[in-house]
Amino acid sequence: MKVRFYKAAALEMDEAAVYYEQQLEGLGERFVIAIKDAVERIKALPEAYSSFSVNTRRCLVNKFPYGIIYLYDSGKIEITIVAVAHLHRKPDYWRGRIAKE
Repeated sequence: MKVRFYKAAALEMDEAAVYYEQQLEGLGERFVIAIKDAVERIKALPEAYSSFSVNTRRCLVNKFPYGIIYLYDSGKIEITIVAVAHLHRKPDYWRGRIAKE
């Protein structure tokens, strides 16, 4: 199954990894691994996660306060990561991205 990240989502992941690495050496790498694990879970069962809005779903990231918000089109067999969103900041900030990309 093909997985694609919106540019803004990839940037969010990178910025969070840098932040965590600055807090504790190796923590940024663990964050990236947790994101990759969540993406693998999504790929295995894309329809298993809660609907988050009309067209999106959200998978929580283990051990970090983040959720991966994604679009899944079973017809295209494609997953699009819309946001790597911190769970305690600016809810719904990512909604405008769906129309832009």
